[in-house]
Amino acid sequence: MMDTHRPDHGCLQPVADHVWAWIQPDGSWWINNAGLIGDPAGDILVDTCATEQRTTALLNAVAAQRGRLDLRYAVNTHLHGDHTYGNSLLPQTTTIIGHENMRRGLDADTVINGCPPLWTPVPDWGAVSKRLPTLTFRSSLTLHGRATTVEVVHPGYAAHTDGDAIAWLPQAGVLFAGDLLFHGVTPLVVTGSLDGARRALDWIASYHADTVVPGHGPVIAADELDRVLSAHRDYYDFVCRVGDAAVLAGVGPLTAARETNLGDFAHWPDSERIVLNLHRYIADHGGVRFSVRNAYADALAYNKGPLTSSV
Repeated sequence: MMDTHRPDHGCLQPVADHVWAWIQPDGSWWINNAGLIGDPAGDILVDTCATEQRTTALLNAVAAQRGRLDLRYAVNTHLHGDHTYGNSLLPQTTTIIGHENMRRGLDADTVINGCPPLWTPVPDWGAVSKRLPTLTFRSSLTLHGRATTVEVVHPGYAAHTDGDAIAWLPQAGVLFAGDLLFHGVTPLVVTGSLDGARRALDWIASYHADTVVPGHGPVIAADELDRVLSAHRDYYDFVCRVGDAAVLAGVGPLTAARETNLGDFAHWPDSERIVLNLHRYIADHGGVRFSVRNAYADALAYNKGPLTSSV
């Protein structure tokens, strides 16, 4: 039988009445957070996980908590596999929801078919397959349960990706931020926009949430949100300064990263993302063609080998 009780497979953490966050430590590569919203008319899941094993652990925990597995909807906050590859393990009666760009991006994804050796160990997806949202939106939509209202909203611009969404519960004061927010983990904007990601921080703050569930890292209470947002801004500002200097000097992202002291950000997991984020920023501000293949090749060179995963 598949082991679904390892502590690092996560736990359902209550964040409001009938609302739980699925938190997976340590939130590094491929290890995401998800969420559960209970409603008598059928529950709502926010994201799945990267692998069969981790998604099975999530779904078993949901069934144990609720006494059944009755998922009416599942919201994907963006296209990346750590939040979507487990879609195929959801009941066929579950309607999967995502932004139209998110659906398009997942449809084009090839990593699920055979992960390239960019990470060590190479992730073992298990028995998952690509399952796309069947309900998409362009700006926002609202899910009305019998006792729950969930607003699913796109920021209106590219940020972490071009198809991000938050799930906002106004009655509970809970906001599921997806990867618009990382907590104690290096942010990633390689497939989005650093400018948009920074702008999205103010957008998140404007909701005045009591609790924010980030895409990676611990749950954030209202009294610590400003600190987390400030750390994000500081990191994005740091990438901008390094990127602007690189454009001015005519050097590439890898050289710029190697010549940079990460300082206060060096202790965050996945610090090699500085290279990926610089690739994105320099492409957007230096008139350089962006290549995701070149970005990851440089990240491996910076890291002196494959990136570390724990899946």
